[in-house]
Amino acid sequence: MSLINKIRERSGIAVGVIAISLLLFIVGGDLLGGQNTLFGGNNQKVGEIAGEDIDYQDFNLKVDELRAQFEQQAGRAPGEADMAQIREQAWNQLIFDIAYQKEFDKLGLKVSPEELVDMVQGTNISPQVRQAFTNPQTGVFDKNQIINYLKGLRNLPPQQQAAWANFEKNLSQDRLREKYENLMRLSAFATTAEAQKEYQAQNSKADVKFLFVPYYAINDTTVKVSDSQLSDYLNKHKDEYPGADTRSLQYVTFSVAPSKEDSATLYNEIKSLARGLGAAKSDSSFAQINSDIRVPLYMTLGEMPEQLQQAVSTFSPGGIYGPFREGNTYFIYKFGGTKRDTSYTVRASHILIRTGADSLQAEQKANDLLKQIQGGASFEALAQANSADGSAQNGGDLGYFKNNGQMVKPFEKAIFDFNGEGLIPRVVKTDFGYHIIKITEPKTNLLYRIAGIGKTITASQITRDEALRKADQFASEANTREEFEAKVKEDKSLVVATAERIPEGANNVNALTEARQLVRWAFDDKNDVGDVSEPFEVGDQYVVAVLTGKTEKDDVKADDYKQELTAKVRNELKAEQIIAKLGSASGSLESIAQKYGAGALVETATDVNLATGFLRSAGVDPVALGKAFGLKPGKRSKPFAGEAGVLIMETTKLTPAGTVADYAQYKNLIQQNSASRTSFYINEAIKEASKVEDRRAKFF
Repeated sequence: MSLINKIRERSGIAVGVIAISLLLFIVGGDLLGGQNTLFGGNNQKVGEIAGEDIDYQDFNLKVDELRAQFEQQAGRAPGEADMAQIREQAWNQLIFDIAYQKEFDKLGLKVSPEELVDMVQGTNISPQVRQAFTNPQTGVFDKNQIINYLKGLRNLPPQQQAAWANFEKNLSQDRLREKYENLMRLSAFATTAEAQKEYQAQNSKADVKFLFVPYYAINDTTVKVSDSQLSDYLNKHKDEYPGADTRSLQYVTFSVAPSKEDSATLYNEIKSLARGLGAAKSDSSFAQINSDIRVPLYMTLGEMPEQLQQAVSTFSPGGIYGPFREGNTYFIYKFGGTKRDTSYTVRASHILIRTGADSLQAEQKANDLLKQIQGGASFEALAQANSADGSAQNGGDLGYFKNNGQMVKPFEKAIFDFNGEGLIPRVVKTDFGYHIIKITEPKTNLLYRIAGIGKTITASQITRDEALRKADQFASEANTREEFEAKVKEDKSLVVATAERIPEGANNVNALTEARQLVRWAFDDKNDVGDVSEPFEVGDQYVVAVLTGKTEKDDVKADDYKQELTAKVRNELKAEQIIAKLGSASGSLESIAQKYGAGALVETATDVNLATGFLRSAGVDPVALGKAFGLKPGKRSKPFAGEAGVLIMETTKLTPAGTVADYAQYKNLIQQNSASRTSFYINEAIKEASKVEDRRAKFF
């Protein structure tokens, strides 16, 4: 009995241990120092906005609300990239609800129920409402449509009622933000003195001659920069180098590329599917179920892939064609006959000349281009050089389109009234401008019924396991940065990539997308510089990384900006050498340059102004421009360090700006420039004043 009792006692202890272990697992790891509140932990704070803590659970509720809206609108669950955007949207919404709202309350800004009604169905309809209730076919907004919708709102499903409530909430918030920004925008004011200064900067002219010795004339390897020099420079320019929490990595990737065996397996599978497609009574359903890629059931000849086009002459009803390989995808097709469509399809190219301020000039240019093409000039080359449309980079090619309203009416009419292919012999005017049009494939309404299956070659589990085995072996044998580098030297197939100063909230690391796991590893407090990661699966590859650097927001070191600081200090040292070598700088600039030797240039620049001055090889250099306008004609400066090198400025002519009675134009310009940046500045100012602390990266 005593043995049984002991077993029972031990069982009770075991059950207790298991129960505690399960609890530890469920609540998530390190209770005393992690993200949990059990046993007094307090790291459930996702951030802080205007003195208010943002709790993890509260933030997640906001995220879940936006995720539900996304799923309702998109008809699918959000992917990882979508979730990152949703979390960002949730965070910005909280900033608005807390920080912005406090500013609104101080000013007594609000949107009344009556104002909201006016925005939705009154005399001042919101643009968002107009857009949502505009007939896409006619382009006409009908207020009765919105009124009827609201009358029947109670009879709609709860999800639609909630969506409308959210829509109205967003309308109110947008209006509040608009009111606030308008107040700030209208407060922007330019004084007469500022306007006069802007006028002088734009209209005062100088002709200059200058000697320029670029810093690159001295080889970088000949100028040594010490750590103490870097620290001294940083201490003098602290405001230019703010602290930030970042990590730097080096990493290697192990590709999960499909093997030859994977390709052979898929080829056999596609041949088996070809037999099934041929025998299927409902070939379209069979194709849809088995295809990795959506293939249109009806296509014109021009819309077919090139390999399928070449097989058209051999088409017979029920025939199977392929497999054809396009990249990493095999395609098979079953021909099911032809039919005539109610609409026509065509392929065309165009050159667009926008009207701008001078419509006659635009029309003349379009007609000149048309004559050049008719005379034998290349349509594609002229499109690339002249067209104001995004298709210019493709030689004006617009691809295939139908006569169903895809294009504006005058453009569509000109194309579909044309028979055959070739250049339309007249310029066509639309609201966008003047078009020169070339039909590259004639209109047709003949459709081919093609049931198609596309299967993409993917890595098998065996291939993935082999890539993981290699990554695991590499990681297990490289525990330090030195071992990491040694292993890379052993395996010539590995290429080391470097990612500098990755922020804590990053989702991507260089070209590695959705690499959040890797970033979180880099920021884990348990990992130090020199530590090597376990393999992370990122897309179609495994990644092993070594942590090469850390920067901290509250502790800025010279090493954090070593590359930038080294360039700055090196240029200062080069400037000292160049100025010393230039000596007393007597004689003409040409003789000084000749005495200096290789690297020294003498150049001139005419009609230079302070606003947009450009000094040829020296580029835009504010210090040099200031010297030029500060000198009297015929006078020369001493050698000085500029942005890109050492210069000696000589002003040959100064043309002061004439006096004007009214500076209103320049006042307006300053105010417009200020107003255009108002929204950005407001957002930054509110976040700074609210002391926004964002700790989301610790959780997601």
